[in-house]
Amino acid sequence: MAESFACSFHATELDARSGIGTVVEKLRVMGVPPTRADEVQIALAEAVNNVVEHAYSGTETGDVRIGCNLETDRLWICISDAGVALPDEKLPPGMPADVSVPQDSLPEGGFGWFLIRELTSDIHYQRSDGNNLLSLCFEINAAPGGQG
Repeated sequence: MAESFACSFHATELDARSGIGTVVEKLRVMGVPPTRADEVQIALAEAVNNVVEHAYSGTETGDVRIGCNLETDRLWICISDAGVALPDEKLPPGMPADVSVPQDSLPEGGFGWFLIRELTSDIHYQRSDGNNLLSLCFEINAAPGGQG
């Protein structure tokens, strides 16, 4: 039997941190295994931080809405916002950053989409009616990326 819940918060760093914590705690109470809940938290933090830092960059800050649907073997999380669309309205490729460079030349960012893709088994993005909709699927009781 599926269990669902939703929450929303203002797209600020502090509110995002609190909102992500609330979602992850609710997932733990619903029985998501601790290791998987930790991985969900990492992916959710990367995705929500992208909304805060990029979707609402240069615009009036709005809300982030998160909906969760926990089934027996998978968890779907939908993150929506009314910020700026992703470039070309497509997900970034999420290639791993080149870490074979000298330490002082390592990138400060560029790891987020790679991490999100590694931790999820499915991911979808669409732009609809001025809103970004990002859906992340996590296999429950399986290794990241759906390989159990």
